Amino acid sequence: MIGSKAPEPVFQAPWHAQAFALAVYLNERGVFEWPEWTEVFGAVLAENGLAKELDGGDDYFLAWVTALEHICAAKSVAEMEALSALKSSWERAYLSTPHGDPVRVETGEVG
Repeated sequence: MIGSKAPEPVFQAPWHAQAFALAVYLNERGVFEWPEWTEVFGAVLAENGLAKELDGGDDYFLAWVTALEHICAAKSVAEMEALSALKSSWERAYLSTPHGDPVRVETGEVG
């Protein structure tokens, strides 16, 4: 319709959508069954919710990423040490990247 308002985005941030899509992708590829995912994610939410009330934004998707890390490690898709190294490399790259520039992680930094 002409003049109609655009719908509100489903995700608050692009990385929320990417984290969601990664879980769906891994499920569709048979890495884990959805009931396994909901059990792991529910446990992470319960653990994170004990410290504070979750608002459904970044805190929710940080829990989503933590659950992905746990299930990928449990399924031997990725080792926790490798995930930790990647997180550290990403943080270094993010903190040293000027605002507005794309963040790039050097592949030699990880692993």
